[in-house]
Amino acid sequence: MSSQRLTAGDLLVAVPHLLDPNFKRAVVLLLHHDDEGALGVVLNRPLSVAVGSVLPAWEGVVSEPASLFQGGPVGLDGALGVATLPAAAEPPPSVTRVAGSFGLVDLDADPDDVRGVLGLRVFAGHAGWGAGQLDEEVAAGDWFVFPALPSDAATQDPARLWRAVMRRQGGSMAIVSTFPDDPRLN
Repeated sequence: MSSQRLTAGDLLVAVPHLLDPNFKRAVVLLLHHDDEGALGVVLNRPLSVAVGSVLPAWEGVVSEPASLFQGGPVGLDGALGVATLPAAAEPPPSVTRVAGSFGLVDLDADPDDVRGVLGLRVFAGHAGWGAGQLDEEVAAGDWFVFPALPSDAATQDPARLWRAVMRRQGGSMAIVSTFPDDPRLN
């Protein structure tokens, strides 16, 4: 088991050799972690589907790029809204703070009820782990664990998020950010 304590608000950053297509170069925002399991959303998998084509009322509220994101391989027929919140402010009525600057949005609510959030994404599906599974994956070295910045959840450049998160860690982690997708081509 890992000695690292995972908590909601952490970023799980896939190590370069993690080849599972669901998580290759993924950056996952951990939304829940306890003895029964964990849940998060992949922040860097935009889909070619506009939020407005699935949830028209939310089209003008989500952050750019205004597409739906694939939050993970679990529950692809469901949607999760994740908001970035001002640190000291009380969240809007239809947002539940889950950790630090991050909250879950009630997508059945009126979009006007979430005005004032700093960013908002809608995810189709999520990433989920059973009891102890994520801790085992972290202990096995499949994930780096870093604190999330509020800007991570609604970055305007999701394709570069993996490299940006690695680079800002400095030292050897910054060097890892330069690893090619396929080392055989290096």
